[in-house]
Amino acid sequence: MKKTNVLLVEDEPKVAASVKTWLEENGFEVEIAPDGAVGQFLVQNNFYDLVLLDLNLPFVSGYEVCKTIRASHPGLPIILVTALGSVEQKLTGFDAGADDYLVKPFDFRELLARMRNLLKNKPALADPNRAEEMLRVADLEIDTGFKTVRRSGKPIDLTAKEYTLLEYLVRLNGRVASRHEIVEAVWDVNFDTGTNVVEVYINFLRKKIDRNFEPKLIHTKQGLGYFINALPAA
Repeated sequence: MKKTNVLLVEDEPKVAASVKTWLEENGFEVEIAPDGAVGQFLVQNNFYDLVLLDLNLPFVSGYEVCKTIRASHPGLPIILVTALGSVEQKLTGFDAGADDYLVKPFDFRELLARMRNLLKNKPALADPNRAEEMLRVADLEIDTGFKTVRRSGKPIDLTAKEYTLLEYLVRLNGRVASRHEIVEAVWDVNFDTGTNVVEVYINFLRKKIDRNFEPKLIHTKQGLGYFINALPAA
Protein backbone atom coordinates (compact mmCIF):
# COMPACT_ATOMS: atom_id res chain seq x y z
CA MET A 1 0.00 0.00 0.00
CA LYS A 2 1.35 3.41 -1.00
CA LYS A 3 2.30 5.61 1.93
CA THR A 4 0.97 9.14 2.32
CA ASN A 5 3.72 11.67 1.54
CA VAL A 6 3.99 14.60 3.95
CA LEU A 7 6.20 17.68 3.67
CA LEU A 8 7.11 19.06 7.11
CA VAL A 9 8.42 22.64 6.94
CA GLU A 10 9.94 23.22 10.38
CA ASP A 11 13.16 25.02 11.38
CA GLU A 12 13.51 23.59 14.89
CA PRO A 13 15.49 20.32 14.47
CA LYS A 14 14.20 18.65 17.64
CA VAL A 15 10.57 19.43 16.83
CA ALA A 16 11.00 18.31 13.22
CA ALA A 17 12.68 15.06 14.27
CA SER A 18 10.00 14.17 16.83
CA VAL A 19 7.11 14.91 14.45
CA LYS A 20 8.82 12.97 11.65
CA THR A 21 9.45 9.95 13.89
CA TRP A 22 5.90 9.91 15.21
CA LEU A 23 4.31 10.26 11.78
CA GLU A 24 6.51 7.55 10.31
CA GLU A 25 5.46 5.25 13.14
CA ASN A 26 1.88 5.89 12.02
CA GLY A 27 2.54 4.96 8.40
CA PHE A 28 3.44 8.29 6.78
CA GLU A 29 6.41 9.12 4.57
CA VAL A 30 7.88 12.42 5.80
CA GLU A 31 10.36 14.84 4.24
CA ILE A 32 11.67 17.80 6.24
CA ALA A 33 12.34 21.31 4.91
CA PRO A 34 14.41 23.32 7.44
CA ASP A 35 13.36 26.75 6.15
CA GLY A 36 10.77 28.47 3.97
CA ALA A 37 12.92 28.67 0.85
CA VAL A 38 13.63 24.93 0.87
CA GLY A 39 9.96 24.28 1.52
CA GLN A 40 8.95 26.25 -1.55
CA PHE A 41 11.53 24.45 -3.68
CA LEU A 42 10.51 20.97 -2.53
CA VAL A 43 6.79 21.48 -3.03
CA GLN A 44 7.39 22.70 -6.58
CA ASN A 45 9.58 19.73 -7.48
CA ASN A 46 8.01 16.79 -5.65
CA PHE A 47 4.62 15.22 -5.01
CA TYR A 48 3.11 15.49 -1.53
CA ASP A 49 -0.29 14.53 -0.17
CA LEU A 50 -0.21 17.09 2.65
CA VAL A 51 1.99 19.91 4.03
CA LEU A 52 2.65 20.71 7.70
CA LEU A 53 3.93 24.27 7.83
CA ASP A 54 5.42 26.41 10.59
CA LEU A 55 5.05 30.20 10.34
CA ASN A 56 8.27 31.50 11.95
CA LEU A 57 10.73 30.30 9.30
CA PRO A 58 14.11 31.56 8.07
CA PHE A 59 14.41 33.20 4.62
CA VAL A 60 10.73 32.97 3.63
CA SER A 61 7.86 33.25 6.13
CA GLY A 62 5.31 30.51 6.52
CA TYR A 63 2.58 32.87 5.30
CA GLU A 64 4.45 33.42 2.02
CA VAL A 65 5.16 29.70 1.64
CA CYS A 66 1.47 29.00 2.17
CA LYS A 67 0.45 31.53 -0.49
CA THR A 68 2.95 30.07 -2.96
CA ILE A 69 1.75 26.51 -2.38
CA ARG A 70 -1.89 27.52 -2.68
CA ALA A 71 -1.29 29.39 -5.95
CA SER A 72 0.43 26.44 -7.62
CA HIS A 73 -1.32 23.52 -5.86
CA PRO A 74 -4.92 24.57 -5.14
CA GLY A 75 -5.98 21.17 -3.86
CA LEU A 76 -2.97 20.36 -1.65
CA PRO A 77 -4.01 20.28 2.05
CA ILE A 78 -2.00 22.62 4.30
CA ILE A 79 -1.98 22.59 8.11
CA LEU A 80 -0.22 25.45 9.86
CA VAL A 81 1.52 24.11 12.97
CA THR A 82 2.88 27.06 14.91
CA ALA A 83 3.30 28.75 18.28
CA LEU A 84 1.51 31.85 16.90
CA GLY A 85 -1.98 31.38 18.28
CA SER A 86 -3.90 34.68 18.24
CA VAL A 87 -7.17 34.94 16.36
CA GLU A 88 -5.63 37.50 14.00
CA GLN A 89 -2.70 35.19 13.22
CA LYS A 90 -5.07 32.29 12.58
CA LEU A 91 -7.23 34.38 10.26
CA THR A 92 -4.13 35.58 8.40
CA GLY A 93 -3.11 31.95 7.98
CA PHE A 94 -6.50 30.96 6.60
CA ASP A 95 -6.45 33.97 4.29
CA ALA A 96 -3.06 32.80 3.00
CA GLY A 97 -4.69 29.52 1.99
CA ALA A 98 -4.30 27.16 4.96
CA ASP A 99 -6.93 24.48 5.47
CA ASP A 100 -6.35 24.05 9.20
CA TYR A 101 -4.36 25.58 12.07
CA LEU A 102 -2.84 23.83 15.09
CA VAL A 103 -1.13 25.73 17.91
CA LYS A 104 2.03 24.41 19.59
CA PRO A 105 2.36 22.61 21.90
CA PHE A 106 -0.11 20.05 20.59
CA ASP A 107 -1.14 16.46 21.14
CA PHE A 108 0.13 14.19 18.35
CA ARG A 109 -3.25 12.45 18.34
CA GLU A 110 -4.99 15.70 17.50
CA LEU A 111 -2.53 16.36 14.68
CA LEU A 112 -3.20 12.90 13.28
CA ALA A 113 -6.98 13.43 13.47
CA ARG A 114 -6.73 16.73 11.61
CA MET A 115 -4.45 15.23 8.95
CA ARG A 116 -6.81 12.32 8.37
CA ASN A 117 -9.78 14.65 8.15
CA LEU A 118 -8.12 16.74 5.44
CA LEU A 119 -6.83 13.73 3.51
CA LYS A 120 -10.30 12.23 3.55
CA ASN A 121 -11.67 15.29 1.77
CA LYS A 122 -8.70 15.90 -0.52
CA PRO A 123 -9.69 16.38 -4.18
CA ALA A 124 -8.68 13.36 -6.24
CA LEU A 125 -9.02 12.07 -9.77
CA ALA A 126 -12.24 10.26 -10.41
CA ASP A 127 -12.44 6.50 -10.58
CA PRO A 128 -12.79 5.79 -14.32
CA ASN A 129 -15.19 2.94 -13.51
CA ARG A 130 -17.53 5.20 -11.55
CA ALA A 131 -20.16 7.32 -13.21
CA GLU A 132 -19.48 11.04 -12.77
CA GLU A 133 -21.96 13.14 -10.82
CA MET A 134 -22.53 16.74 -11.80
CA LEU A 135 -24.06 19.21 -9.36
CA ARG A 136 -25.50 22.43 -10.81
CA VAL A 137 -26.89 25.68 -9.45
CA ALA A 138 -27.58 28.27 -12.16
CA ASP A 139 -24.29 28.45 -14.14
CA LEU A 140 -22.24 26.84 -11.34
CA GLU A 141 -21.09 23.30 -12.14
CA ILE A 142 -19.39 20.87 -9.75
CA ASP A 143 -17.87 17.64 -11.06
CA THR A 144 -17.82 15.49 -7.94
CA GLY A 145 -15.69 12.84 -9.65
CA PHE A 146 -12.79 15.09 -10.55
CA LYS A 147 -13.55 17.58 -7.75
CA THR A 148 -13.56 20.49 -10.19
CA VAL A 149 -15.71 23.62 -10.21
CA ARG A 150 -16.74 25.90 -13.06
CA ARG A 151 -18.90 28.99 -13.28
CA SER A 152 -20.09 30.25 -16.67
CA GLY A 153 -17.67 27.72 -18.11
CA LYS A 154 -14.67 29.24 -16.30
CA PRO A 155 -12.64 26.99 -13.95
CA ILE A 156 -12.61 28.04 -10.28
CA ASP A 157 -9.59 26.96 -8.21
CA LEU A 158 -10.59 25.95 -4.68
CA THR A 159 -8.66 24.57 -1.75
CA ALA A 160 -9.67 21.16 -0.40
CA LYS A 161 -11.68 22.71 2.42
CA GLU A 162 -13.31 25.33 0.18
CA TYR A 163 -14.41 22.56 -2.19
CA THR A 164 -15.83 20.45 0.65
CA LEU A 165 -17.79 23.42 2.00
CA LEU A 166 -19.14 24.34 -1.44
CA GLU A 167 -20.25 20.79 -2.26
CA TYR A 168 -21.88 20.43 1.16
CA LEU A 169 -23.94 23.62 0.70
CA VAL A 170 -24.93 22.78 -2.88
CA ARG A 171 -26.12 19.31 -1.85
CA LEU A 172 -28.54 20.94 0.62
CA ASN A 173 -30.61 22.14 -2.38
CA GLY A 174 -31.21 25.60 -0.97
CA ARG A 175 -31.73 24.58 2.66
CA VAL A 176 -30.14 26.86 5.27
CA ALA A 177 -27.22 25.31 7.18
CA SER A 178 -26.35 26.69 10.60
CA ARG A 179 -22.78 27.46 11.59
CA HIS A 180 -22.81 24.43 13.91
CA GLU A 181 -24.06 22.12 11.15
CA ILE A 182 -21.35 23.35 8.79
CA VAL A 183 -18.60 22.82 11.37
CA GLU A 184 -19.81 19.27 12.04
CA ALA A 185 -20.06 18.42 8.34
CA VAL A 186 -16.93 20.11 6.98
CA TRP A 187 -14.58 20.09 9.98
CA ASP A 188 -14.14 17.43 12.62
CA VAL A 189 -16.11 17.95 15.83
CA ASN A 190 -12.97 18.91 17.79
CA PHE A 191 -12.19 21.87 15.55
CA ASP A 192 -11.58 25.14 17.38
CA THR A 193 -14.52 27.28 16.23
CA GLY A 194 -13.33 30.35 18.13
CA THR A 195 -11.63 31.63 14.98
CA ASN A 196 -14.90 32.26 13.08
CA VAL A 197 -13.58 29.82 10.49
CA VAL A 198 -17.01 29.29 8.90
CA GLU A 199 -17.41 32.99 8.21
CA VAL A 200 -13.85 33.16 6.86
CA TYR A 201 -14.41 30.30 4.43
CA ILE A 202 -17.80 31.62 3.32
CA ASN A 203 -16.00 34.86 2.49
CA PHE A 204 -13.33 32.94 0.54
CA LEU A 205 -16.04 31.20 -1.48
CA ARG A 206 -17.90 34.43 -2.16
CA LYS A 207 -14.74 36.00 -3.59
CA LYS A 208 -14.19 33.03 -5.91
CA ILE A 209 -17.76 31.98 -6.75
CA ASP A 210 -19.77 35.20 -6.67
CA ARG A 211 -17.60 38.30 -6.94
CA ASN A 212 -17.30 38.36 -10.75
CA PHE A 213 -20.57 36.60 -11.55
CA GLU A 214 -24.32 37.08 -11.50
CA PRO A 215 -26.59 36.00 -9.96
CA LYS A 216 -25.05 35.78 -6.50
CA LEU A 217 -25.41 32.24 -5.21
CA ILE A 218 -24.09 32.27 -1.63
CA HIS A 219 -26.53 33.84 0.81
CA THR A 220 -26.78 34.54 4.54
CA LYS A 221 -30.01 34.10 6.49
CA GLN A 222 -29.47 36.43 9.40
CA GLY A 223 -29.09 34.59 12.67
CA LEU A 224 -29.67 31.19 11.06
CA GLY A 225 -26.84 30.33 8.69
CA TYR A 226 -25.91 30.07 5.02
CA PHE A 227 -27.38 28.61 1.85
CA ILE A 228 -26.74 28.39 -1.87
CA ASN A 229 -29.47 29.21 -4.34
CA ALA A 230 -29.92 31.17 -7.54
CA LEU A 231 -32.44 33.33 -5.68
CA PRO A 232 -32.03 34.87 -2.21
CA ALA A 233 -34.38 34.00 0.62
CA ALA A 234 -37.66 35.88 0.68
